[in-house]
Amino acid sequence: MKLGIVGLPNVGKSTLFNAITQAGAESANYPFCTIDPNIGVVSVPDERLTKLKELYNSKKIVQTAIEFCDIAGLVKGASKGEGLGNKFLSNIREVDAIVHVVRCFEDPNVVHVDGSVDPLRDIETINLELIFSDIEILERRIAKTTKALKADKKLQGELDLLNSLMATLEDNKNIRTMEFDEETEAFVKTLNLLTSKPVIYVANVCEEDLADDGASNAMVQRVREFADTESSDTVVVSAQIEAEISELETEEEKKEFLETLGLEQSGLDKLIKASYHLLGLISFLTAGEMEVRAWTIKRGTKAPQAGGKIHSDIERGFIKAETISYEDLVQYGTMAAAKEKGAVRLEGKEYVVQDGDVILFKFNV
Repeated sequence: MKLGIVGLPNVGKSTLFNAITQAGAESANYPFCTIDPNIGVVSVPDERLTKLKELYNSKKIVQTAIEFCDIAGLVKGASKGEGLGNKFLSNIREVDAIVHVVRCFEDPNVVHVDGSVDPLRDIETINLELIFSDIEILERRIAKTTKALKADKKLQGELDLLNSLMATLEDNKNIRTMEFDEETEAFVKTLNLLTSKPVIYVANVCEEDLADDGASNAMVQRVREFADTESSDTVVVSAQIEAEISELETEEEKKEFLETLGLEQSGLDKLIKASYHLLGLISFLTAGEMEVRAWTIKRGTKAPQAGGKIHSDIERGFIKAETISYEDLVQYGTMAAAKEKGAVRLEGKEYVVQDGDVILFKFNV
């Protein structure tokens, strides 16, 4: 999973990126201190793996990972080449989802590129640039399809769809607000439009607004209301607090620090959960003496394809999946005890893998 962190200059984007990835991207109080996208890989915390390691006496834990890409701050006119322009936009096309950081705090020491703090104006600035960029792409595609239509009348349906997408963009709306059937959605994905990508809005607040998850911050409420109009998620974080958490060495220290702030989880944990929800992802688990491991798949994936995440031979030669839920395995303590109680199932090719399934694949090639 690859997430692109975007936002106007000086909204806390690179501070947040540095904190959650500890990648050391430059962060400064001026526009364009991030020029090339910085990449950081974050392990996805999963307490289930720690428990499985104890049960199996495993040698190591292998967590699944998310790749974060910190993309240079965008300004008005980027689609026409302002700032870093199309270089920025091309970087966004490579990600699975967009993490849009929006400033929801006042601080006279941190300049705002537009002179004042207004999260909805900031969101509109970036959204319009993405829309303008998509309009350019669609204009070229419509011209190409119109030309090809003369020789192949079957392309009329495609042209009608392209024109429908264009009408949505010209109405200053994102493609992700549209609803498609499965076949149409697959085609729209091939266009790789920026405004079709799912978005998580990250409201960057001061420490005081964290305890109530931004409920008392009017700017956060406006961001949430906007996100709801396009079925996007909103996550409230303090980039500065995440930076302080990242400096702590042990998980115990981080946990104690969060407790002093009245928080149950860090901004990174909230962001990861929102990412999984947004992209429809779950994790199944494998366990043994050598390692316990989490594997990320799309919700609705069947057993053979889930096995294919481990190795293509498993999918090709799939026979059965010996499956137990994590909760049942912990309850009975061992696979042997679970089998005695009938909690272990042999699932076939049509089985849809569930979050937290502990699976042993049986295959033959």
